[in-house]
Amino acid sequence: MMERTYIMLKPGVIHRRIAGEIISRIEKKGLQITAMKMVNLERDTVQKHYEEHLKQEWYPLVEDFVVKGPVIAMVVEGPKAVMLMRKLCGGTFVEKAEPGTIRGDYALGSINPNNVIHASDSTESAEREIKIFFDESEINLWENPFEGWA
Repeated sequence: MMERTYIMLKPGVIHRRIAGEIISRIEKKGLQITAMKMVNLERDTVQKHYEEHLKQEWYPLVEDFVVKGPVIAMVVEGPKAVMLMRKLCGGTFVEKAEPGTIRGDYALGSINPNNVIHASDSTESAEREIKIFFDESEINLWENPFEGWA
């Protein structure tokens, strides 16, 4: 079943110039990037995006980190895209992210904002998060002529 998920590469990815490496991992997994843009987020947008986490003790660190510079917002599609992206990203907290995952390989430090990437945790979250960052007209629908040739 085709799913959409929301992915956000956080400012540290852009500052360290590793966006291409991370995007390449997503593409190599066979997922399609159907929308992508680089944006500087306002605090109110970050609060809307992370609304269920506003009372977490770590939330202020995340908000401060995410507004420090541009992020790359993406819509990624494919069969079981939410689950595949969560596995590809690795554990949310740096110390739990396994080597070989995006967070395990690229996250710095041991606090949540440094985990470099956000990935929706469910199809419901993905739908809500995509609407925050993209109009439906910004999402490109296209068929891969090589689908199934992997």
